[in-house]
Amino acid sequence: MEFLDTVTLSRLITAMTLIFHIIFATLGVGVPLFISIAEFIGIKKKDKHYELLAKRWARGFVITVAIGVVTGTAIGLQLSLVWPNFMELAGNVIALPLFMEVFAFFFEAIFLGIYLYTWDRFKGKYTHWFLSIPVVIGAGMSAVFITTVNSFMNSPAGFTMVNGEFAAVNPLEAMFNPSSPTRILHVLGGSYVTVAAILATIAAIALLRKKGAAAYHKKALKMTVISIFVFSIFTAVAGDVSAKYLAKHQPEKLAAAEWHFETEENADLILFGWLNEENEPVGEIRLPGFLSFLAHGDFSSEVTGLNETPEDERPPLIIHYFFDLMVSIGLFLLGISFLYLVLSRFKRFNVHNRLMLWMLAASGPLAMLAVEFGWVFAELGRQPWILRGYMTVEEAATSSPYILHMFFLFLALYIVLGTLCVRTLRKLFKDNPVEVELEKHYPELSKGDESA
Repeated sequence: MEFLDTVTLSRLITAMTLIFHIIFATLGVGVPLFISIAEFIGIKKKDKHYELLAKRWARGFVITVAIGVVTGTAIGLQLSLVWPNFMELAGNVIALPLFMEVFAFFFEAIFLGIYLYTWDRFKGKYTHWFLSIPVVIGAGMSAVFITTVNSFMNSPAGFTMVNGEFAAVNPLEAMFNPSSPTRILHVLGGSYVTVAAILATIAAIALLRKKGAAAYHKKALKMTVISIFVFSIFTAVAGDVSAKYLAKHQPEKLAAAEWHFETEENADLILFGWLNEENEPVGEIRLPGFLSFLAHGDFSSEVTGLNETPEDERPPLIIHYFFDLMVSIGLFLLGISFLYLVLSRFKRFNVHNRLMLWMLAASGPLAMLAVEFGWVFAELGRQPWILRGYMTVEEAATSSPYILHMFFLFLALYIVLGTLCVRTLRKLFKDNPVEVELEKHYPELSKGDESA
């Protein structure tokens, strides 16, 4: 088919891989932090519920890590198979962060193995908890290093161009390019708030089903909702910093995201709507002056319009919806977590009512969707460039006639991996529900759970 040329198929393969991988990458970054927090609270409060939370989350984490390793390897493979021209140009520049990302993973994996197999083997419980710290650090550093690669593609630095090739390469300068700090903060904050929301969803659904272990699930819910609130604020601040970076260094991306065509002062922030034939927003919600404030912290400041960018270098306007959806979900997470925490201060309010639990149950899937929307916005917003200002996506893509075969091969791989992951997690937890584990190992707690 004519529209399925090698460039389009290359894009589809990479999009499919990133959309699938980002689920496990997000879990891989965030879950270790909450395992560590739960165990620490359990030790400090001498509360076995939190200790069991840490144990059960760690079991599930091992499965997602295994899947993440395979999908991460697939991305590395695709860089050479699908984008060979990009690797030929920039491979020596991004080699260091790619190597460091692998090193960070092995660092995390070593301590994860030690952590998992040394439960209850130390006299001092804090000794075992300390083993979780390298796992948290390794998971975070994996995200940091791989994010610097993506940042480099948005703001190339650390080299000079000589006869169409990169020379005088400074790997550290390339890694810590202008967009790295803001993107790293946004990725880490987004990962932590998303995992907190997913764990809150699990607890909320368990309370809705009323199968037992109510005290256990209520503690899990309270801990994760507090985390949602804290990391939602952190992510919002990181998002604000990112917007100001875009306004200064990638104005075309911010302009496309906000359908802001003419350079003007006191620019309106546009939410949703659609474009008519004259490319004018229709049915939108306008917040007067808020785009100027978002871009420069000043309601009267000037914001560069998309018309200042050559037409063949403008990002697709559809990124407007991905940006709005990402921000809307972020505000929902902040709002629902704030509402839960405020109402929980008043005894006459039951924060575990069905409406509240259903909204918290929705927070996990919505948060993961926000991560997906955010990455689609980030990648499409860089178009038509794969390496901004130096190489377009069309120039970077493979010309191999076997690209269609690769698409179906990777598609089959992700279907198998996704099926195995779901079935394994269901088997792992359905055959060993928390109420059974409490009764078996902590009989003194199971009675309290039933009456909670």
